[in-house]
Amino acid sequence: MKIIVCIKQVPDTKDVRLDPETNTLAREGVESIMNPYDQHALEEAVRLKEQYGGEVVAVTMGPPQAEEMLRLAVSCGADDVVLVSDRSFAGADTWATSYTLEKALKKIGDFDLILCGKQAIDGDTAQVGPGLATRLDIPYITCVQKIREFTENKLVLERMMDDGFDVVRVECPLLVTVVKDINEPRVPSLKGKMRAKKIDITKLSADDIGADPACIGLPGSPTKVVKVFAPEPRGGRAVFEGNLDEQIDQLVDKLMPYLS
Repeated sequence: MKIIVCIKQVPDTKDVRLDPETNTLAREGVESIMNPYDQHALEEAVRLKEQYGGEVVAVTMGPPQAEEMLRLAVSCGADDVVLVSDRSFAGADTWATSYTLEKALKKIGDFDLILCGKQAIDGDTAQVGPGLATRLDIPYITCVQKIREFTENKLVLERMMDDGFDVVRVECPLLVTVVKDINEPRVPSLKGKMRAKKIDITKLSADDIGADPACIGLPGSPTKVVKVFAPEPRGGRAVFEGNLDEQIDQLVDKLMPYLS
């Protein structure tokens, strides 16, 4: 079984800021981390490999500094890593990103399963996973909280819903996006760290994957951010003092004019 894990390097949420010229996230000088949801996808891939055998390949589209994150993926159990990097990919929205990843995965070759995090914490769109599956013409299951079993090229999954969960049986190849409930990511082992230092990272450019220049980066992104602004501060705050009963009485008095 060959499992592809799509991971993304994202800015630490405490350092997020926008480039006023391009209306995209400014990443220069901002500390980057592996997208937390993708950590759970990577952990689940490694667990499946440990239980059923196979190979785990971590893939990311990003700048050269994303190598550090890929080495972290190796230290956590990935067998191979691929960096899809080119200046022409800069500014890509989810449409252009899914196109680029599609071309990269077709270059990498056959796979049985693609695992992705539910969403990235920088964009929060949850669109890349389903978009990639649609481009590859394979089924996808989102918001998976548990993989129950893998037998005869079929997976039995629990998909999280608002009122519980669905149990889904589906054939490979397919794409799955996972939520944080699915597992607890492991701490990198010393053996894994040593291996991560030595591994050769496969690097793919736009030319390597045969990408159409009109379909990548900003030129290939139909999403246009017209305006970025900070919300106006809200006024009219009320601070209640005293013990809990006194504060409740004050709150009731404050709300009564709106209820009558």
